[in-house]
Amino acid sequence: MITCVIRYQIDPFARDAFAEYARNWGQAIPRAGADLVGYFGPHEGSATTAYGIYHVDSLSAYEQYRARLAADPLGRENYEFARREKFILKEERLFLKCMSMPHAGLVKP
Repeated sequence: MITCVIRYQIDPFARDAFAEYARNWGQAIPRAGADLVGYFGPHEGSATTAYGIYHVDSLSAYEQYRARLAADPLGRENYEFARREKFILKEERLFLKCMSMPHAGLVKP
């Protein structure tokens, strides 16, 4: 399993638009086949940094997921919403693999 972490730079005056965008992905992403951890927006500190985090089985599964997401009516609508409203200033994707498994049963010093 791999984890996709999307780091967004957002317009600090359009946080409500990003929140709507995140809620829409909360419906569309699981429907397209990824295990959504969540979308996270500014609370304290930076007013411009937000994240979207989800798991997929592999990079090939990611490609299939992206195709399903692009074909999903809410997915297409959400892409268009972001393009039209321009609240996302920058977007970066990072693919990570969990290195700390298993978490349970570890002995503490």
